[in-house]
Amino acid sequence: MSESHAQTSFESAKDSGHAPMSESENDSSGFAARVRSALAWRWGSQIVAQAIAWTSTILVVRLLDPTDYGLFAMTQVVLTVLAFLNGYSFATSLIQARDVDQRKIAQVFGLLLLFNGTLAAIQFASAPLMAAYYREPLVADMLRIQAIIFLTVPFTALPSSLLAKRLEFKVQGKISMVAAILSAGVALGLAWLGYGVWALVYAPIAGFAFRAVALTVAARSLVRPLFDFRGAGELVRFGGALTICQLFWVVQSQSDIFIAGRFLPTHDLGLYAEALFLTLIVTGRFLPPINEVAFPAYAELHEKGEPLASYFLRTSRTVLLVTAPIYFGLALTAESAVLTLFGEKWAEMAPFVAGLSLAMPAMALQIVCSPATNAMGIPRVYMMSNGFGAVLFPTAFFIAVGSGAEGLVHAWWVSAPLLLAVTWALTLPVIGLRFTRLLQQLARVMFANGLMVVAVMALDWLVPVSSPFLELVMHGSVGAATYALALFLLWPNILAETWAMLRQRGEHPPASTSEPADRTSNTADPAAV
Repeated sequence: MSESHAQTSFESAKDSGHAPMSESENDSSGFAARVRSALAWRWGSQIVAQAIAWTSTILVVRLLDPTDYGLFAMTQVVLTVLAFLNGYSFATSLIQARDVDQRKIAQVFGLLLLFNGTLAAIQFASAPLMAAYYREPLVADMLRIQAIIFLTVPFTALPSSLLAKRLEFKVQGKISMVAAILSAGVALGLAWLGYGVWALVYAPIAGFAFRAVALTVAARSLVRPLFDFRGAGELVRFGGALTICQLFWVVQSQSDIFIAGRFLPTHDLGLYAEALFLTLIVTGRFLPPINEVAFPAYAELHEKGEPLASYFLRTSRTVLLVTAPIYFGLALTAESAVLTLFGEKWAEMAPFVAGLSLAMPAMALQIVCSPATNAMGIPRVYMMSNGFGAVLFPTAFFIAVGSGAEGLVHAWWVSAPLLLAVTWALTLPVIGLRFTRLLQQLARVMFANGLMVVAVMALDWLVPVSSPFLELVMHGSVGAATYALALFLLWPNILAETWAMLRQRGEHPPASTSEPADRTSNTADPAAV
């Protein structure tokens, strides 16, 4: 990311016939430019990295079997459960902290080394127990090798947070793209050579190792670790709160695979796990970059005493504007999409993809709520919502697993909207945003999606197509055109305001034409392995 800020000198303003900008206007313009640049690099690089990863994934999926993905999903549960204690939240606390000196950086590095060295040892030692739980001996060997990932975390978490605090995402973006190429090459090469599930094991290790070295060099963050934690109380308290939130999130997000791994055949688990992976591409891959930029941006705004409600509203509307048509479109075209991308071998996955896609817009809206309250120094809101999810989701999955993988999909239909409702109930009063105002903006986007769904269903009834590829192209094109046309004709201001939010040079347009943003007053995510 370029660190040059968009500023207007007195001379250039006078020559162009405009009044010179005030200091506050310059600050606002510079901040907006930094956020846009950070978001462009973080999100743009994520899109490129995921395009690389998905090109590889589609090829690898055709070479491997559902059983391979079932085994891999089992190990990912263990990795993710342990990862909540990897100390990433303590590194994230540096972003929110006002004063960061070398001592605090060294203390965080010490915490990261201590936590992750312990986690690597725990995973290595507990590998046979997890293999016995899943009744799959190969899981033990996989977990022992994957323990290496924890040893890379201190060398990615610390430099990432230091760069994020300065909204420097350009170098991170470049490193992520190279890591994606490396991981994709390892996965494809090993799968092609017949190594089976080991292609899925070694590929991420290669990517993590490269990122650890490259980020440490880029941020110049290699310091002597300090294991004397006196004076780090604020960092530990904030990081500890986020760690608890991560624990709740891990329980919520991994409970389906953990429960299903015990009761479902490995083949069925592989189908469900890959369907979940496919549907979580947007919420799990493209929304975290928004949160990574939003968190320091919200923190800086809050530090200046500016209300966050209007920014939160625009972010939520933009997220739904982008994710809803993708997911509803995927639900409509699941069969043709699976057959086109994965082949006949994965045809049984299509109903799971269609069902899970219906729940994902609610998850997308829920995921982008936490940066606002965390940036205000109120992690208890994030903790309470994740705590509710940690009870709701496992309960629903345990009840539904008796109906097989289809039952797990139905559990998502109930749990995702309910979690979103509770999260909004906790978040909106804190940031000073009325529910009716938020609902008014989101309802317009949902109506446009409804028109898109009707158009695609009508086309499917009127013009049946036998080729999955042609059906996917035709339905996708008509759906996208209908959605865009509906927004352009009915609510052109939504498109204009969203575009302005991404391109504006200083002024922030109101989030709603019916109610200016200045009428909303303020009352007062950590990346994972």
